[in-house]
Amino acid sequence: MIRSLVSALLFALSAAAAQAHEVQSAVADFITEGGRLQMEMRLSAEPIVAGIDLEGVQDTNSTEGAERVDALRALPPETLAAQLRDEMPRILAGMNIRADGAPLDMAVSEITVPPVGNVELPRETAVLLAGALPPRAETLQISWPAEFGTLILRQMDMEQGYTGYLTGGTSDPIEIPSDSLLGIAGTYLLAGMVFFAPLGPAHVLFVLALFFLSSRPVPLATQQAAFTLGLLPALIAGTLGILTPPASFLAPLIAASVVYVALEGILVPGGHRGRPALVAGFGLLHGLGLAAALRAFGLPGSGTSLALAGFALGVILAQLLVLGLAFAMVALAQRVDAGRVPVRRGQGVYAALAVAFAAAGWWLYGVGLPQTQLGLALWLWPLAGLSVLCLLSASFVDRLHAYRRFVVVPGLLAIAAAGAGLAISSAL
Repeated sequence: MIRSLVSALLFALSAAAAQAHEVQSAVADFITEGGRLQMEMRLSAEPIVAGIDLEGVQDTNSTEGAERVDALRALPPETLAAQLRDEMPRILAGMNIRADGAPLDMAVSEITVPPVGNVELPRETAVLLAGALPPRAETLQISWPAEFGTLILRQMDMEQGYTGYLTGGTSDPIEIPSDSLLGIAGTYLLAGMVFFAPLGPAHVLFVLALFFLSSRPVPLATQQAAFTLGLLPALIAGTLGILTPPASFLAPLIAASVVYVALEGILVPGGHRGRPALVAGFGLLHGLGLAAALRAFGLPGSGTSLALAGFALGVILAQLLVLGLAFAMVALAQRVDAGRVPVRRGQGVYAALAVAFAAAGWWLYGVGLPQTQLGLALWLWPLAGLSVLCLLSASFVDRLHAYRRFVVVPGLLAIAAAGAGLAISSAL
């Protein structure tokens, strides 16, 4: 209750200052779970990027950098986000985040800048930070230089957590709640799913290419098992630093594997004996790519093996979800092609799905979701495209091999084109 009143008072003071002056207090909410510190900062980024000393300043118009601040407020969100990202090493150095006296290596996972509005008024930018805690860390301390203005600091994962108002200097030692093994496993299981899909388009495209090669249970299970058996050892070796090829070399190869498998599915529809071994080899590449993502995400100081196991399980679950969704999408088209379902039913279902997915994707993209959620929204448009292909298959079911002609081949061509685009963009 007391903490809630203090937080409300701090927010009231911050809101009053925002109405009367242009300089707002920054707000940092943080939690410690899964052996990691995660922090969401909301701040007016333009004065800090402009290099203005905000100590004692209530209105940036009274400073020498006022024109620079207004110019930054007129920048598009992606441009300001790039400039703020360049400034983050300086900001993090000033924050000097420490656990038990040891500095934490914090990384910026996302920056979200609102659209341009009235340049006379501040806009609130959100910055997500994350870093691994040392083993059995007990206390946390966070600094905030006076030149950055003031900071409202709140601990969100404890009922009586820390709440402070920093105007320069360092917070009191903040208690870190003990982490459960279940919490670590859950954090990294979710991370494995997110890094595979929706944030891993090349991995998803590869699994979909395998699905279109053959959606029959035995061949599909064989190829998926080969892919997973290749992926897991590489994931472990890459995460532990045993094998760490440069991203500039690895990313184009991963994308090229998507192109190869998709084109092979078109040119060699029946497959060949060596395909499982080839798929396992490609799994090694994808495992190393996921390991690089996990290293960037960071491992906890304790429970590393459990975190790695949770991440690997998340990757496997994500594969199963992708395959399950793909099968659910095409199952009706396959039944129409086999003559087991009326054509009109297939046409009606796929027409409705195409419109629904396209409308949902368009609406969510227009809302301006954060990058982590936007990746999921962007997959709605390919689902709309797949619905259209299934609609064509159902409409021209009298043609020989309608499902392969209108769904499999166009789907594999689209996957190959997307993989080629990823290969080119990662190579440049």
